Amino acid sequence: MPVLSRVPPGRAGVLWLRHRLALATRGADLLHQKLAILTAEAQRLDLLTAQTRREWEEHSRRAEEWLTKAALFGGQRAIRLACPAATAAVERAWTTVMGIRYPAEPRCQLPVHPPDAASPAGTALAHADLAYRAAVPAAVRHAAAVAAGRSVAAEIAATRQRIRALERHWLPRLHGALALARLQMEELEHADAVRRRWAIAGAASGALRDRPL
Repeated sequence: MPVLSRVPPGRAGVLWLRHRLALATRGADLLHQKLAILTAEAQRLDLLTAQTRREWEEHSRRAEEWLTKAALFGGQRAIRLACPAATAAVERAWTTVMGIRYPAEPRCQLPVHPPDAASPAGTALAHADLAYRAAVPAAVRHAAAVAAGRSVAAEIAATRQRIRALERHWLPRLHGALALARLQMEELEHADAVRRRWAIAGAASGALRDRPL
């Protein structure tokens, strides 16, 4: 937190403090606006996370059920033969809100069975293949939503900390310093006015003494 050891004396110090107080107040207002936007985004991401979790768990449950049936009917060898040689690829996407960059809707490219590859043997194995092709993108979407929620939550915590630092420490110090600077300026102006009156009174008294009789 900045210190107030370099406040200029007199009226210049009052102007200096007013300027910094206006900047700090504006900064606090902007942080509150940022916090409101991030809070709304966090709520949206919470809903998205819950939705993608349900979708992922549902697709995963179905895939495991069909895979279990395929293992019972065709054995592990049939499952190995049905697995494509390539793996899924994920293309990450990003979005930015209030200067915060976090994951957006990713793209998941699933491996394609070669044209000359044999179809999965048995209905259960074919259903398992389709179910996992739905479960993998759902898992990717859920992971992206979780990561986005964590990023926004971390920025919300940091923004709240900055707001507390401004409102509980920096703004009160500026207000106190400004009040003190105004008081000191008033005292200096009052003392200067008293000195001027004394000088005027002394000059008038001397003029009276020097007047010829």
